[in-house]
This record gives sequence, structure tokens and C-alpha cells, in this order.
Amino acid sequence: MIDHLSIGVTDLAKSKAFYEAALKPLGYQVKIEMENAICFGADGGDLWIGAMEPNKIHLAFSAKDRATVDEFYEAAMKAGGVDNGAPGLRPHYHENYYGAFVFDPDGSNIEAVCHKEA
Repeated sequence: MIDHLSIGVTDLAKSKAFYEAALKPLGYQVKIEMENAICFGADGGDLWIGAMEPNKIHLAFSAKDRATVDEFYEAAMKAGGVDNGAPGLRPHYHENYYGAFVFDPDGSNIEAVCHKEA
């Protein structure tokens, strides 16, 4: 289990707006906001973004169902995300892998995934 993850961003305000919108369908919200860092969480401090050197990463969030994956994708795209894979099945991972991928403002690959049957 991961306790928390920190991502460096180049523009804290722009990244806050992106993650706030994109993660809302997944139940995340701003928990702590500091001058140079923001914590988003569903049940605690799960994701920190901060004004530090950005690194491109792949981060996958669990979604409760496929509709939530769709909502994540729509919210992320409206918030300025760049498409990296529209919602859909990815049977090359496994038969029920339903995911959506977007690039955040710094080019990190952010995903929402549901592993349950339809």
C-alpha cells in the first residue's frame, strides 16, 4: 500500500486546477494547501503536488466502476489534460482492465482504472 506520492510541478496553480477537476470523480479533494505544496486525498494525504523539479511519471488511481473512469477522463480533458488513451478495455493487461489515460500539465501520465467486470 502506498501512503502518499509527491509530484513536482512547474505551475502549482495550473496543476491544482487540473488535479482538482480530474480527481473529483474519484472522490479526491484538496486536504491541505500550503504555499508550495497541495495535498489531495480521498481518505488521507494520498497525492501531493509541489513546486519542485517535475518528473514525468505514470500514476494510476483506482476507480470504483467504469462510469467513474469515464467521468475522470471527461473531467481531466476539460481541465486541460491531453489525451493518452480514451476510456476503454485494455485486454492486453487483463480481460476486465478498463482504463483511461491523460497527460497532466507537466506531461505525467495519469490514469484511472477499474478492474471489475462491467
